[in-house]
Amino acid sequence: MSNTPMAASPLTRAVLEIDEYASGLGWDQPARLFALVDTARLRAQEPALAARLGLGDEQGAAGFTPIEQDEVPTDRPLDEFLGTIAWPETVTGCALTVERLMLPPSAEEQIPEGLTEAELAKWVADHPERQEVRMTVAVLRDGSRESALRLREKDSPTEVLTGANLVPGLAEALAATFEA
Repeated sequence: MSNTPMAASPLTRAVLEIDEYASGLGWDQPARLFALVDTARLRAQEPALAARLGLGDEQGAAGFTPIEQDEVPTDRPLDEFLGTIAWPETVTGCALTVERLMLPPSAEEQIPEGLTEAELAKWVADHPERQEVRMTVAVLRDGSRESALRLREKDSPTEVLTGANLVPGLAEALAATFEA
């Protein structure tokens, strides 16, 4: 968490930690799913695991520890995959990091009508104003949300935008994984 502001909320710090981890892997990566567990609870209940994760007592009691899950399948839509997830009670929240192409709002008027999903994806990929973005979105069981957005063209820790409602659809899909 070297670039994570300590004044940020614990959820914001977790999202920025995941963003920094994903950034270290480079671009053109698959989606990655993380369980968020209460760090103090993890230290108390699983001291050996906490030690393996480098969670010493010196790191303050408040916060969340992201634990990467198995690979997100690439052969099915993300929303369909998220609909199959259920978390144990020990998981306080979850996060997902995913890369997408985005267009400025002004480009919406230019979208040709009647495109299939594949044709639309190609049209966006070929659009001169497209931008690659990495989105990291986290939700907690209590409904709290946080997001971090990083543009490929401004790939710097100081250029990461954070906010609770930056990617509401993805946040909703993640929140649904706690409704069982």
